Amino acid sequence: MTSFIQIHEAPLRLGIFAIVLLAMMALEALRPKRDRVMTRRRRWTSNLALVFIDGLVVRLLFPVVAAGVAMIAARKGWGLFNWLDWPIWAEILLSIIVLDMLIYWQHVLSHRIPIFWAFHKVHHADRDIDVTTGSRFHPAEIVLSMVYKIICVLALGPAAMAVILFEVLLNACAMFNHANLALPKRVDARLRKFIVTPDMHRVHHSVLPEETHQNFGFCLSIWDNLFRSYTAQPRAGHADMTIGLPEYQTPGPNSLTWSLALPFRRLLKLEDRI
Repeated sequence: MTSFIQIHEAPLRLGIFAIVLLAMMALEALRPKRDRVMTRRRRWTSNLALVFIDGLVVRLLFPVVAAGVAMIAARKGWGLFNWLDWPIWAEILLSIIVLDMLIYWQHVLSHRIPIFWAFHKVHHADRDIDVTTGSRFHPAEIVLSMVYKIICVLALGPAAMAVILFEVLLNACAMFNHANLALPKRVDARLRKFIVTPDMHRVHHSVLPEETHQNFGFCLSIWDNLFRSYTAQPRAGHADMTIGLPEYQTPGPNSLTWSLALPFRRLLKLEDRI
């Protein structure tokens, strides 16, 4: 089973991505949380085009991605888990937990370091939040993210299977917690004790800076509670909160070319710093 997943990693990941994307789109149609402020067709076209471009850039620039690096590390004996003789199930479980924490800190840094924020703003500029927002990232941010993941994999030395499972889980959780989905309050309250829910993450996309720079988790909710970056609800309520960035409440974020050009417009200006 392990070798099958490793051999067929790309089609399996694409298939799971498509299934989760379509499932969240269907649930959003059945139980929407918020009314949209922008046209869906143009937003979805732009956001999904970014997904295609991101995937193409990664394939062109990285002959070996994170799972492949994990295989190389295993052969060379690099990384913490390659020095320890643990059961594979324990290694996979702990690797997923640690990798999720490292992605939390990557997200924090993308808000705190100006050059990283310049690229991450493309994600936050979306004036609606739904399942496609979960994959809306500038290609340069994806490249930086892949470099960060490779460094983490080399240091940690997780099994390739753990890396594959984590990346599938991360992508699925990102689509789920960005979904414009109204979960029952009791379900949300129970789920957010363990994982990031749509209501929890939506706070992070508020135009208010004190909310934008909170709730950084993508999968496990423990990190925001542990590192004191948790805000339970938006000040204005989910129905009335304004999504996006205050300086970009225009039709611009709907455009693919606008989104690709955004980081280079004010990259060196001090007023963009946090």
